[in-house]
Amino acid sequence: MIKSKRLLKQKKISHGFFNKKGGKSKGIYKSLNCGLGSNDKRNNVKKNLKIVKKKISKKSRDIFLLNQVHSNKIVFIKNFSKLKKEKIEADAIITNQEKSPIGVLTADCVPILLHDNKKNFIAAIHAGWRGAFKGIINKVISFMIMKGSETKSITAAIGPCIKKKSYNVKEDFKKRFIKKDKKNKKFFTTKKKVIYFDLPNFVKSQLKSNKITNIDLINIDTFDEKNNFFSARRSLKLKHADYGRNISIIMIN
Repeated sequence: MIKSKRLLKQKKISHGFFNKKGGKSKGIYKSLNCGLGSNDKRNNVKKNLKIVKKKISKKSRDIFLLNQVHSNKIVFIKNFSKLKKEKIEADAIITNQEKSPIGVLTADCVPILLHDNKKNFIAAIHAGWRGAFKGIINKVISFMIMKGSETKSITAAIGPCIKKKSYNVKEDFKKRFIKKDKKNKKFFTTKKKVIYFDLPNFVKSQLKSNKITNIDLINIDTFDEKNNFFSARRSLKLKHADYGRNISIIMIN
């Protein structure tokens, strides 16, 4: 489990970014696969989620996860006990409830954990390029401000994700971003006719544009096998039929 140094200073919360280590899954899902949407054995995934929960808190609710759809949809939860059992389709969760861990699943996309230490709100965001492009980060911060948060009170941690050196993209991908905003050109580099995209710094720029200054960017590349994270892009390269998911969670104590 990896922690954000900045979030560690916030004593009202617990959090963690988990890699593949320490779970029950086998084969291509070895070992801490937390993706119920994967083709892994469901019972193993449930065991893995219990392992993660215990590492964060032994006296909390089960981890709340979304049915992530690469959108800019967000959900605010003020009463976990009234939620229906089926997963909500969205890519960000905001809550102010204690002992209720919220999480997002990633396998190269960016997990973002937020905490407002004045209003005591937390948020977990799944920011793939689509969600980030569609403005999910803006929506989460705008909602928190509407609820009384101040940007100077918000700490943001950008978790392990695919880094620019591992993220090659096509020309039409680059054009889409530059068409939206010419300033986005700075997030692309071309080497030997191959275009690379800097997703984590694109995400960081969106946090900054929302006047969030207390930002921790954890510099770990999920694509790099030595870091021991699940990676959709690496699995595709290895011609695996599926891939596991890393979990990132945050909870108000």
